[in-house]
Amino acid sequence: MAFAYPGDGALDYLPCRYGTSKLLFRGPRAALDGEYCAVLGGTETYGKFVPQPYPALVAQATGLSVANLGCMNAGPDVYLNDPAALEVAARARVTVVQIMGAQNMTNRFYSVHPRRNDRFLRATPLLRSLYRDVEFTEFHFTRHLLHTLQAVSADRFELLAAELRAVWVTRMLALLKQLRGHSLLLWMADHPPPGPARADLACLPMLVDAAMIAAVRPHATDYLEVVSSPEARAQGVNGMGFAPLDRPAAAEVPGPAAHAEVASALAARMRRLM
Repeated sequence: MAFAYPGDGALDYLPCRYGTSKLLFRGPRAALDGEYCAVLGGTETYGKFVPQPYPALVAQATGLSVANLGCMNAGPDVYLNDPAALEVAARARVTVVQIMGAQNMTNRFYSVHPRRNDRFLRATPLLRSLYRDVEFTEFHFTRHLLHTLQAVSADRFELLAAELRAVWVTRMLALLKQLRGHSLLLWMADHPPPGPARADLACLPMLVDAAMIAAVRPHATDYLEVVSSPEARAQGVNGMGFAPLDRPAAAEVPGPAAHAEVASALAARMRRLM
């Protein structure tokens, strides 16, 4: 059963802004006038369909002021393109950086929207040359693009995957370099980081492997790996809030039990770093 809410069952995410940022974040807005923590990440950090995402649970468990700067479908680009949000993260005593997928970034093959990173904007001449048999005007989202290109030619797709992996490492290092306080890399998934292999687009965070994490890990203060338990995964959409048509999408993201496991592990680390 879905979590019971009035109306169509959808959550009120209490959208808010921080400073002059153009991005809308999940509220309620955290106090930034003293010491605080910030959390950067994608859909999981934002807590889509989850009444209490892990940043809110960490705040409750620790008494810390925690600014949830998670953005739906974000890649590192969303923060590197928003100086105001990046400054909020940079001033935090501790900043958690969720390990996001590598698909939603501008690269030598294609460009994405600077704030809505899952939006495919255009293919570069390099990608058009690699895939002369593909018409790119039909694509609007990176996920659709990548799945189609891999289906057309898995061998050619490996060239694109290698580019995305290399760009991911570069952008994550650039992001971590901006943080003046402690930084903590967070792996949040239903499996450990995979070893290097041919691209498996069903494995999320997309195209991120253990070698990539090893390349950026020395540049963060700490690293935390949280793999959701079988019990948490078995909960499915229990406790989540969504409109009826959103049920398939809700089934694809971590539920409240998985968020609680992340928060439990993260709270202990953040107390130590503070």
